[in-house]
Amino acid sequence: MPVRSIAIHLPQFHPTPENNEWWGKGFTEWTNVVKAKPSFKGHYQPHLPADLGFYDLRLPQTREDQAALAKQYGIDGFCYYHYWFEGQKLLHEPVEAILKDKKPDFPFCLFWANESWSRRWLGEEKEVLMKQTYSEKDDEEHIHYLLEFFKDERYIKINGRPIFLIYRPYDLPDVAKTIATFKRIAKENGLPEPYLVASNAQDRDKDPHDYGFDDVLFFEPKLYVLSEFNKDERTLKKLVRNLLQGVFSASKKVYSYSQYKQRAKLVNERATYKGLPCVLVGFDNTARRGKNGIVIKDQNTAEFKTSLEEAVKEVAERPEDEKLVFINAWNEWAEGNHLEPDHKDGYAYLETVKSVFGKK
Repeated sequence: MPVRSIAIHLPQFHPTPENNEWWGKGFTEWTNVVKAKPSFKGHYQPHLPADLGFYDLRLPQTREDQAALAKQYGIDGFCYYHYWFEGQKLLHEPVEAILKDKKPDFPFCLFWANESWSRRWLGEEKEVLMKQTYSEKDDEEHIHYLLEFFKDERYIKINGRPIFLIYRPYDLPDVAKTIATFKRIAKENGLPEPYLVASNAQDRDKDPHDYGFDDVLFFEPKLYVLSEFNKDERTLKKLVRNLLQGVFSASKKVYSYSQYKQRAKLVNERATYKGLPCVLVGFDNTARRGKNGIVIKDQNTAEFKTSLEEAVKEVAERPEDEKLVFINAWNEWAEGNHLEPDHKDGYAYLETVKSVFGKK
């Protein structure tokens, strides 16, 4: 079996009652995207969609168009972010429609983004809108909800086991117990145990295998490799770094794409455990955070391609069914991180994916 490429997909492109209340009626991710402005000379903002336009994920045709485009350019499936807060679901309408309608005919899996929602857009526990909480009872209710997805013939599996990813695994009060509950209830319902994958986005020193996870996602972006990424105040260090990149500012958080790639690669190589690679397309969240946003500038297809090729080599020795490479992201428009075509680069990043994964 050739290496499978899985693009991480954000379902934040349709109105919801919660977002109407928190951000204003009709809010979607596009609301952030279109208000973005350049903050220094040569800064690419706003990122505006090309062929797919300002879509609404509630529309079946939108979901079909995305799948067709992904398939055409060598993507083998979507990994949808999944939002579950002790039974309270958010942004669930598109994936539930995919399950109900049996369309599009395109592989998919779910990635539990188990962090509190706040007005800061970076997962901080400040101005919390929806608190992420846990309980033993909720573990059972959660896996029962997930079983309907796991049963779907399109759901992405490893050795027949449905893959399920968890963004902040160590936030779970009892990791081993949650894993045991998920696997037990799946078996009791006649399904294979889920193949549980922990993201190492936050705590890179702990080995998820020690907690009972089947695999690890070497998630990107690893923002912690960027100095002072979480400091909004003015600093001398920022001034010096920015001046070296032609940006006169002591407060902006501007970094080099090349430097980010090098640092993230080094962190991955130093890990004491193995896992599934995740390749970052780009990053610029000023559409969400304005002057306090993080900009990884000088993004380019050459280094993106190198990252993809290295990821393919990383999984080359894994068992056939475990050869997965994740790409972040398909459509994180407000983070300047998307494979979907825009007005600046068009299909360049999709063409790059196709050059690596298209011949299967």
